[in-house]
Amino acid sequence: MIEITNLSKTYYNNGQPLEVLKGIDCTINKGEIVSIIGPSGTGKSTFLRCINRLDEPTGGQIIFDGENILDPKVDINRVRRKMGIVFQSFNLFEHFTILENVTFGPIKVLGMKKAEAEERAMELLRTVGMAEKANVYPSSLSGGQKQRVAIARCLSMEPKCILFDEPTSALDPTMVGEVLSVIRQLASMGMTMLIVTHEMKFAHDVSTRILFMYGGGIYEDGTPQQIFEHPQKPETIAFIQRIRTLHYDLNTTNSDLYAINTDIDKFCLKYGVERQKFTLQLIFEELMFNILKDYRPISVDISFSELDYSLSMKVLVKGATSSVLNDADELSLSIIKGKSKEVKETVTDEGLLIEIK
Repeated sequence: MIEITNLSKTYYNNGQPLEVLKGIDCTINKGEIVSIIGPSGTGKSTFLRCINRLDEPTGGQIIFDGENILDPKVDINRVRRKMGIVFQSFNLFEHFTILENVTFGPIKVLGMKKAEAEERAMELLRTVGMAEKANVYPSSLSGGQKQRVAIARCLSMEPKCILFDEPTSALDPTMVGEVLSVIRQLASMGMTMLIVTHEMKFAHDVSTRILFMYGGGIYEDGTPQQIFEHPQKPETIAFIQRIRTLHYDLNTTNSDLYAINTDIDKFCLKYGVERQKFTLQLIFEELMFNILKDYRPISVDISFSELDYSLSMKVLVKGATSSVLNDADELSLSIIKGKSKEVKETVTDEGLLIEIK
């Protein structure tokens, strides 16, 4: 469906060249769901925007549906009708109702009759769970709702493939799931999709193929199992296994709980897991200042995994040689277990290791 050969893109800043894409070769087949992942600044969004010429490539060739769309004679607007794109910023018409947003393209561009366009629009709005909002304006919607409408609007043009440019990056974490569920539904329907995303678990679960971009090129290309479970390149391995950690060494019983809670606040905000910060703070407080109040020194690592957006805590009670939780205060222990997926203890050479997920 899409054949990309030697695609390059260079920007100029005060006359100095900045090569963002470096000779990319890639083929996207009909029905594939391809997630494009990689560190920030490696050209992922530029690559996507070059595919439908929102950014003009510096060189190379893009064959879409049998046609070289970089040919100056090509009507790019005609091409874009078959290659939809969903942006991170929604781009809805604020002075149009939701129904009008979805019918505008089919009526004005495809020449569809109003009644037919509205019937099709309502069908699409039902698909994305937004039919009940058909007559309201975008200003009354949440970010997740706006993005679902943007997907319906894209589908209204009956594209052969859809490009998603970080469709959840502008959303509150509570709204990410509702948008990803719509994309999962499209995947189950066989829609060809290219998705630039930072949602690693989603990319793993929904994609038929993963492109890992690094340094302006496609560094590794494979199935989700190959890329996430058996990456070959050192850069891919480092990215897939990337974990963020907050570390504390508690040597006395008078640690500053307020300062630690502030650190946890910032940590959760930075990695988009604000919903879990109060749970994390509660577990930390019950464990450190109730169950383990008489134990020091203690080493604590709070970790966030970008692969599945999970939080975990590892607590090493140095010198301890037996279970601590068996004799713990029942209320504190019930709070911790009630807020966790898993709690386990292991005696190691260094002491007692408590792992909480």
